[in-house]
Amino acid sequence: MPGPVRTAGTVRVTLQRFLCSLLRSPAAVALVVALGAAFALASAWFFQLVVGLAPCPLCLDQRLPYYAAVPIGLLLALVGRSRPEAARLGLWLLAALMAVDAGIAIYHAGVEWRFWEGPTACTGTAPPMVSDIMSALKSTRVPRCDEAAWRLFGVSMAGWNALLALGLAGVAVLGATRRR
Repeated sequence: MPGPVRTAGTVRVTLQRFLCSLLRSPAAVALVVALGAAFALASAWFFQLVVGLAPCPLCLDQRLPYYAAVPIGLLLALVGRSRPEAARLGLWLLAALMAVDAGIAIYHAGVEWRFWEGPTACTGTAPPMVSDIMSALKSTRVPRCDEAAWRLFGVSMAGWNALLALGLAGVAVLGATRRR
């Protein structure tokens, strides 16, 4: 006899219950944020090392909050098992880091869409150097912050990063404010 037939509604309800139970534990929420940050970094490094898209200065700035969020989230996941209140406080720090990252990503996306000017470091010009280094710089192209190197459904990597960072910030806030 075949197993029970699952409809889209049944799967949706099951997923909602799973997510709600996950958000009850600050340790689990911290782990979700750490894994989300690690996913963002792995994606950035994949596009850089495998696909060959060199990051611009704003792209590199967007990675910094993730570099901090991974170890902090993992530490909170460990501490949160025995001290959930401490983990709830730490989730506010993770929410702030993700909000900062979202702000940088939104700014970067605005530069790409030419809503505002980008920093002068993103002009793509190389600083003057001497002899051998100068010949190496001639063949190196510094990516511009105002040119999206890749888009999916019309959204650049900076735009996708803004969405991910906002989502992770929201998860961290929910975990920090939710009581058992």
